[in-house]
Amino acid sequence: MSKKVLIIGGGLAGSEAAWQLLKRGFSVHMIEMRPSKSTPAHKTNLFGELVCSNSLRSDDHQINAVGLMHEEMRQMGSLIMEAADATKVPAGAALAVNRDEFSTYITEKLKSHPLFSYEEKEEGVPNTKDPVIIATGPLTSDKMAEDLKELTKTESLHFFDAVAPIVYTDSIDMTKAWYQSRYDKGDGEDYLNCALSKEEYNAFIDALLSGEKVAFKEFEKNTPYFEGCLPVEVMAERGRQTLLFGPMKPVGLRNPHEENRRPFAVVQLRKENKQGTLMNLVGFQTKLTYGAQKQVFTLIPALQNAVFARLGGIHRNTFVCGPKVLDEKLSLKEKQNIKLAGQLSGCEGYIESAAMGLLAGLFTANPDCPLPPKETALGAMLCHITKEAQATTFQPMNINFGLFPEVPVPEGKKSLKGQERKLAYTERAKKALTEWMKTI
Repeated sequence: MSKKVLIIGGGLAGSEAAWQLLKRGFSVHMIEMRPSKSTPAHKTNLFGELVCSNSLRSDDHQINAVGLMHEEMRQMGSLIMEAADATKVPAGAALAVNRDEFSTYITEKLKSHPLFSYEEKEEGVPNTKDPVIIATGPLTSDKMAEDLKELTKTESLHFFDAVAPIVYTDSIDMTKAWYQSRYDKGDGEDYLNCALSKEEYNAFIDALLSGEKVAFKEFEKNTPYFEGCLPVEVMAERGRQTLLFGPMKPVGLRNPHEENRRPFAVVQLRKENKQGTLMNLVGFQTKLTYGAQKQVFTLIPALQNAVFARLGGIHRNTFVCGPKVLDEKLSLKEKQNIKLAGQLSGCEGYIESAAMGLLAGLFTANPDCPLPPKETALGAMLCHITKEAQATTFQPMNINFGLFPEVPVPEGKKSLKGQERKLAYTERAKKALTEWMKTI
């Protein structure tokens, strides 16, 4: 295999992939279009620029999935984590950084390496048999997006995402919810149903219409909604009864908790992953603020105590449907010498993007490298975006414990809850990572 690797994209994923290759003796040539052609969100020509928050979220690796991913990446010699630790600023339990110092650290570290070279230009999918990692992020250029669209036989890669919230299944009140497909078609456990009375529905609509909305960025303002993926509050604005003929229609359903009567309105949830540990609110794409979402969606009786794995949102994004177009090591099924990394591969968030860059670099350097165990944060994220996610409803995802295999309940206990459960996940993950690292 060639010891020269082309990386397209100098964000967190591309920078991390480059570092993993460089320290294993590979020559890396990086192509980045900035600053000659920038994006509406970027301000500098530095590698690893943070375009939104300066926080990498929680650094607690004992009971937090994001913090666990931080720690796993530190163990793997991550450049992104090295830079974050060197430039962190006070932020309580979160890992926040001085964004300019952070990006400068990454840029200087890469550019000073003797095996690293850099070129500034816009690039599409290259016609080469040498290894390539594409990590161009959610604001991928039109040229690259068009090439990937053709290569992956996808209708479009640019999406104005209205994303629905996802809740942990075990936080749903099953004394008020029930499994049933509409008209009893298909698998009886395809959908989990949450009923609302007329009074509860009207209170929900009032809260939905008055809830605070996220303002669009300037470059997003002229991007149209897709009629098939409208935010739920936009549908509600078209009339108080609109949702009763859309995602909250009660037809074909009967509530076993109320003498099998047809409810006035129903919110349906669908499995987000094959394990069924996460449930997606069907048709509830939203641009409500996070605070408003928690206030509004917990008005649904069965979701009164729901714990959200991901809140909804709306933004322009570019990503592929990983379960359809990627193999288990992030290579395009149609062109095996090309790997995708970062948000383009279907993950969400700074640290998740960098983590997939780390794995793309590792797998490029060693194609025979075993996969990280699903019990680790790295393995859980990788498995989700390449195999475990439902392809028909695939949307970018942050790391969370709902992506991990369930932890077994110790003998003598009925269940594990709260911090004890989270600690069981992280302890198991750390042991699994240690054993895996012995094999790579």
